[in-house]
Amino acid sequence: MTNLAQPLLEVQALTVHHGQLCAVSGVSFALAPGETFAIIGANGAGKSTLLRTIAGLHPATSGRIFLDGKDVTAVRTVDRLSQGLALVPEGRRLFPSLTVEENLKVGTHRARTGPFDIDRIYQLFPWMVTRRRQRAARLSGGEQQAVAIGRALVANPRILLLDELSLGLAPVVVQRIYGLLPELLAGGVTILLVEQDVTQAMRVAARVHCLLEGRTTLEGNPADLTRAQIEAAYFGLEAQEPPTEEAVPS
Repeated sequence: MTNLAQPLLEVQALTVHHGQLCAVSGVSFALAPGETFAIIGANGAGKSTLLRTIAGLHPATSGRIFLDGKDVTAVRTVDRLSQGLALVPEGRRLFPSLTVEENLKVGTHRARTGPFDIDRIYQLFPWMVTRRRQRAARLSGGEQQAVAIGRALVANPRILLLDELSLGLAPVVVQRIYGLLPELLAGGVTILLVEQDVTQAMRVAARVHCLLEGRTTLEGNPADLTRAQIEAAYFGLEAQEPPTEEAVPS
């Protein structure tokens, strides 16, 4: 775990079960304010369970979660939202019968004071202005993802939890959505994202944390990690050392 003088979010030895199945085992890490931190790993690695547990949607078996030094492990989901943790869930989870604007208004419940309101979301996603009365069920996958992000942002989170942003979306849509991250960071938002697309995660994150079957296999700055190290951590392989030249007999 990275040593931070005052981490905004700290996860300590977190273990989470689904029934008898251990989905997350002893995971620890910390986020600094203003950081983009990515959790990578294959399908079934425990990434989404970890994020849902941080958001309060799944109970921890053991371990602790601290937000700005305060233990929130047993705090209700809605109260974590009020304290600055907002989740964009995998699959968007919009209300399909509600309009774009109505879905955004859902996010204002228990919102903190901050720079993001519905008008600000319309500035980030100008297409929503003319389609604000359209039902969410009639939007494309990328449009639904944008609304889900907007719904989380209007809560003015300190930490935005993004679960599988690129899942099921065309590359051009993924690029457009990830292009918003610098603007969100400039607005004071810290980002914790879960991503199967390793290339995308490595491009946007200051640090990455790899999970395999619920356990940490690698953590570091993307610039310091080799492709072999990442593949070994992702797939559970032994890291291959580069071949060395044999000494030439004299």
